[in-house]
Amino acid sequence: MKSLKSIGLTLMAALAFSISFGQTMATEKTVEVGGAPMYPSKNIVENAVNSKDHTTLVAAVKAAGLVETLQTAGPFTVFAPTNAAFDLLPAGTVETLVKPENKAKLTGILTYHVVAGRMGTKELDEAIKKGDGTAELTTVAGGKLWVMKKGNKYTLKDENGGMAAITIKNVYQSNGVIHVIDHVVLPK
Repeated sequence: MKSLKSIGLTLMAALAFSISFGQTMATEKTVEVGGAPMYPSKNIVENAVNSKDHTTLVAAVKAAGLVETLQTAGPFTVFAPTNAAFDLLPAGTVETLVKPENKAKLTGILTYHVVAGRMGTKELDEAIKKGDGTAELTTVAGGKLWVMKKGNKYTLKDENGGMAAITIKNVYQSNGVIHVIDHVVLPK
């Protein structure tokens, strides 16, 4: 009888936690990306895997072995290219990059899309103002990205002069922020 009571109490506690967690998730302010809500209480990887627009990025992150890194406390700012952005690369590029022998190159490209710290548009605006119209960011890969703003639109420029527009901004995560971009940016 005592064990039955113990099981009942455990189930009640689990149910209460589940309901509480569900209510927290339901009250969070989310941004929809790729047809899925992005929850601020989840980390970058937990959210990204649900976006149908980022399946190529998620596969590349897995191939590069960066999943664990992007699940740490960070914080990170990720400029996340969509599947359509990857499709703009020359044919066969993604297939070649995800091969095990190209892991170092893939890792370099992916970490070029990441900046240490949480840089929402408020922080980007401050950096742009301080930089007299252009913010220079140092990526986790050690390269440079430049951010400019015209009206309400933000644009990234890579080290090769390639440009990407931020199409969805301020997607906050528990360990940083994601800005969705329409092109893959590339280091030198």
